[in-house]
Amino acid sequence: MRFLFVHGTGVRRERHETLFALVKGALTARFPGAAVDSCFWGERFGATLGAGGRSVPGLGAPGDPAAPDAADAETAEWALLLADPLCELRVLAEAGWDTGPDEGDGFGMPGVQSAGAGVLQLLDRLGELPAIAPAGGELAALLRGAGLAAGFPAALEAVAGSAEAARAGERATGQPQARELATALARAVTAAALASAGAEADCTAVERDRLVELLTTRLGGDARVPGGRAAAVLGRLALRVTTQPLLNAWRPSLTVGATPALGDILRYQSRGEGLREFLHARITAEPGPTVLIGHSLGGIALVDLLALAAARGEPVPGVELLVTVGSQAPFLYELGALTGIAPGTKLPYAFPHWLNIYDRQDVLSYLAGPVFPGDPRVSDHRITSRQPFPACHSAYWKQAALYERIEQAVAEAEIG
Repeated sequence: MRFLFVHGTGVRRERHETLFALVKGALTARFPGAAVDSCFWGERFGATLGAGGRSVPGLGAPGDPAAPDAADAETAEWALLLADPLCELRVLAEAGWDTGPDEGDGFGMPGVQSAGAGVLQLLDRLGELPAIAPAGGELAALLRGAGLAAGFPAALEAVAGSAEAARAGERATGQPQARELATALARAVTAAALASAGAEADCTAVERDRLVELLTTRLGGDARVPGGRAAAVLGRLALRVTTQPLLNAWRPSLTVGATPALGDILRYQSRGEGLREFLHARITAEPGPTVLIGHSLGGIALVDLLALAAARGEPVPGVELLVTVGSQAPFLYELGALTGIAPGTKLPYAFPHWLNIYDRQDVLSYLAGPVFPGDPRVSDHRITSRQPFPACHSAYWKQAALYERIEQAVAEAEIG
């Protein structure tokens, strides 16, 4: 009897040697007379960045600055607002405004109301907007065109009735503060509407900014002047804590680091025939009953190979048992993205017994039995490593329960 181990995605020589040593040691202990071989394919069929990563923004391509610019800061700021539409109002409610001795509040100027009266009217106008906006005009057209009309009334109600808006209004001591509060309220309403719409929103940054301008004007603020104190605080915070600036900063290293794992999968999906031919040659290089053990992408390739060969009426010689560990093959089958088996079809007649090992914590492992119901050749077995993802995706190989189940499957298949 012979075992052949096929590693998964992202594995290169050093990592392969470590994994195979674990597998070989455990299998040799349980099957002293069996040969345990490996099929290392990572360097030959794995993915690399052929142009040195020049396609990745921020990795040094000419004319592509890596440092964040004003657009990055604005994007980060709105990411924070979408996560918490009331965050700017919360800053104003808690911190208020710094008012210098010569700032003034407009008192005594002809035609200028006191700040208190202005703020009260501002909040009143905000509460009245749900009845005004749908009536027509540019605001209504913009809301419909951006996909925000349905959630706009609720967004207005949430902001207008918030404790943050009321508290910020109480702390507005002058007309400049009232104008800034109008902008903050408009941005909060816009963010709440965008957050409510989610992926259904068809809103560009230009439309978003115009919506803020229209709302600010309706509230009596100055649409030409961006928010001051709150925007400054949130702008600095956004660059530190929101996902987008981190992604922008880390994208080069993340892309390069993820290339072996993600790239191997993408390369196999588009050019997997070479790997399958390589596996076929390694499997048939020696006679005798063979147990195939495929991890992750290795399991996908083995399922494809065995299914395609069986469908042609040319099953791979000697294969008595397939063991997939942490494999995505069943999920790809459901998606219609598994090369070897068309969606909705059964496993070919000559397909071998299939033991599929999974861990509930491993988000890259899936169940085979439920997608091939009633097929006695297919069985699932759960392993619990008590490790979170991604550690659990490689934790199988030190689990005695894995080899115990393989031993049981070998006995059930009467492989000797």
